[in-house]
Amino acid sequence: MTVATITFHRKRPQQIHPRETAGRYNRLRWAMVWLSQAIFYGACWLRWDDRQAVLFDIAGRKAYLFGLVLWPQDALLLAWTLVLAATALFFVTALAGRVFCGFACPQTVYTAIFRWIEARLEGDHLARTRLDAAPWGLPKLARRGGKWLLWALVAGWTGITFAGYFTPLQPLLADLAAGAPGPWAGAWIVGYALFTFVLAGFAREMVCLHMCPYARFQGVMFDADTLTIGYDRPRGEPRRPRGARQAGPAGDCVACNQCVQVCPTGIDIRDGLQYQCINCGLCADACDTVMTHVGAPTGLIRMMSAQPEGDAGIGYWREIGRRLRTPRALAYLAVMAAVSLAMAWQLATRVPLQLDVLRDRQSLAREAADGRIENSYTLRLLNMRETAREVAIEVRDLPGGVLIGPAVQAVEAGRVSTVSITVAAPASEHRQQPLRLQLRALDDSGDHAEAASVFFQRAERGAAKSWPD
Repeated sequence: MTVATITFHRKRPQQIHPRETAGRYNRLRWAMVWLSQAIFYGACWLRWDDRQAVLFDIAGRKAYLFGLVLWPQDALLLAWTLVLAATALFFVTALAGRVFCGFACPQTVYTAIFRWIEARLEGDHLARTRLDAAPWGLPKLARRGGKWLLWALVAGWTGITFAGYFTPLQPLLADLAAGAPGPWAGAWIVGYALFTFVLAGFAREMVCLHMCPYARFQGVMFDADTLTIGYDRPRGEPRRPRGARQAGPAGDCVACNQCVQVCPTGIDIRDGLQYQCINCGLCADACDTVMTHVGAPTGLIRMMSAQPEGDAGIGYWREIGRRLRTPRALAYLAVMAAVSLAMAWQLATRVPLQLDVLRDRQSLAREAADGRIENSYTLRLLNMRETAREVAIEVRDLPGGVLIGPAVQAVEAGRVSTVSITVAAPASEHRQQPLRLQLRALDDSGDHAEAASVFFQRAERGAAKSWPD
């Protein structure tokens, strides 16, 4: 009996070194790099009164967004935000393909930054390819070492900035200077820095091709009206180099392959729509440069749709306007408008005051000397504002019910105060009665909060019974 052995030989993928190009898409890409990084690196330094303007305080279970302070009770706002972000991504994808991937995705942004550093130290795409194939020696080690050092500095500062959104940045920097950042902050800084260093420096396009699921399910959101980077095949074919164009019919494509050389994922856009394409438009920039050089019209590679008018070169903004009128785009816009209105309504009606009532289970009901029945409660008063305030506690919906003890309580800014109170009411034949407590702020805000509970009576006057909930 013969046992067959199958051996799989997997060739290590060659590192892609895209050629640098210039053009409107490249300018837009770098504008997005500058904008996104200015927001990311700068927002955590902004101050609002005496605190950080943007901070997600996990330990304190609060989120600060300039003048807005969000608590766990505002979790619905987070859910609305996620729904809005997802719908916006679907809308942009249905409108113009994977433009988020090509211009705003963090993987694309940091890969562009790391590749720019690499090009400054190792040269253009041809020089980097030769350096990859060269044996290790002092020159190669010096270039690679310098590149890795700059990558590490960028990644390290990225990790510090990321951690600064979850712990106050200025105290964090002081702790880092003292060499004691704390285990959690240190772990997040190192982890996020390594994450950035590896994915942007080495994984690069492999993240888009194999790790990110967005490339796989984007086809669900594409239709015949979706704008994507495409090659005008009727105009460009058959391809012939400039020196061989007298040999037969020739399209505008001069087979220079610069569209392939500039592609960050290494595909040939002339082969049609591919899931690897991130709609960055660099191939269109390279092709426009070549077309201008040879005296042919630009737009051989451009944003287009599968509709007949989408192949006619009617113009980018006219394509966008036509796409906005499609049923899918209008449906996404309607969902985003509805979610935005829901968020606005929740913020407008949000009361920065909350009251929770807990019954005293040790003594549900007791009879006072004057014959009234007393119940004890524990109140949790939450002041969501950043200023201390006084609140009044009032008894509602209980006939003859009165509060025994101080009715006015002081609550510190952004804190929860726990108060024990006693409510007294005349004896009644009812086993239990509804009780509503109201918390009213003693300022000009008009804020008030309510909570419901029950008031227990004795079965017989003077009996020592208490009734369970």
